[in-house]
Amino acid sequence: MATLAPSRPAPLATTPGVRAASVRHLGPHWYASVMGTAIVANAGAGLPVQVPGLRTACTAVWALSLAMLLTLLTARALHWAHHRDQARAHLLDPAVAPFYGCLSMALLAVGGGSLIVGRDWIGLPAAVALDAVLFTAGTVIGLAVAVAIPYLMIVHHRIESATPVWLLPVVAPMVSAALGPLLLPHLPAGQAQQTLLIACYAMFGLSLVATLLMLPLVFGRLVMGGPLPLALTPALFLVLGPLGQSTTAANAFADAAPGLLPAPYAQGFTAFAFLYGVPVMGFALLWLALAGAMVVRARRQGMGFAMTWWAFTFPVGTCVTGAEGLARHAGLGALRWLAIGLYVFLVVAWLVAGRHTVRGLFSGALLAGPGRALAGPRPVTVRTR
Repeated sequence: MATLAPSRPAPLATTPGVRAASVRHLGPHWYASVMGTAIVANAGAGLPVQVPGLRTACTAVWALSLAMLLTLLTARALHWAHHRDQARAHLLDPAVAPFYGCLSMALLAVGGGSLIVGRDWIGLPAAVALDAVLFTAGTVIGLAVAVAIPYLMIVHHRIESATPVWLLPVVAPMVSAALGPLLLPHLPAGQAQQTLLIACYAMFGLSLVATLLMLPLVFGRLVMGGPLPLALTPALFLVLGPLGQSTTAANAFADAAPGLLPAPYAQGFTAFAFLYGVPVMGFALLWLALAGAMVVRARRQGMGFAMTWWAFTFPVGTCVTGAEGLARHAGLGALRWLAIGLYVFLVVAWLVAGRHTVRGLFSGALLAGPGRALAGPRPVTVRTR
């Protein structure tokens, strides 16, 4: 009697359905890893210290962030194409929707890095073109998110209490404000340059006022409601983002204004950078100490790795670039050492978060569904009679 050979299933790695299934739970919070990687490069290039090989290392890290961005954009496109139900659920989830601001900031951080360090490898014309595309896309998305996510929070979300994650949608325009001046030398002189500078200043104000509205809610939640859940505790570092980024933006305006604006305004931007930046950085250091103490407490109580650990990177990086700008304009050695110390913290945090993320990717834990990610795969059972 003839026997039939069992048919061989197609390899899982080459099955489109399986590839799409692997990104079902890939949320917008993954863009935080791109932001955290890009800021290591951008902040390192501006350090007020000469370290042999540092710029080359920063350029390599920027190239890594660009590769991560392209990979993640592709994966998120698959997510939206094959799992629209899950994508809509993310938008209607008040714990996930604010992370759409990370898409804007990832585009902006990688784009700005192309002019800061990427031009060393890809050339200035390509760097300008890349930054122009990413800055435009990131700014448009950031402004849209700054309106859309608060709208969803008001109309559709049912929120019990404030968290630092609320800051993500409104801080994105501040990143545009800080990185937009990089494009000014590559625009036609006159109206084009002045318009971009004033637009960046307007986005600075937009983001700053929105942040000032939300920070009291976040602090009030901590005082009245107690510590955040363990896994969410690192999100306290997100408060550093608008503080450091606004200081960075103020210093960028001071660098760009001379020659573009009339003398009184140009001088005003220089004075504003110092008068605004120093007290804001002072508060940033206070918050860094408070958030650090809360993280140590949570760690002692059993806090394990989660993607919220990436909050230790980009927000701290903005404080590095803010301290660098203040050191450049004030000429104070203390500010230089502050920038260096914060950068060492940033690199260590990036290495730790990156190591755990790579491990979670290879194990599949970070891409599993919420239930499986916490409890692991269910055991196979067999019914007997």
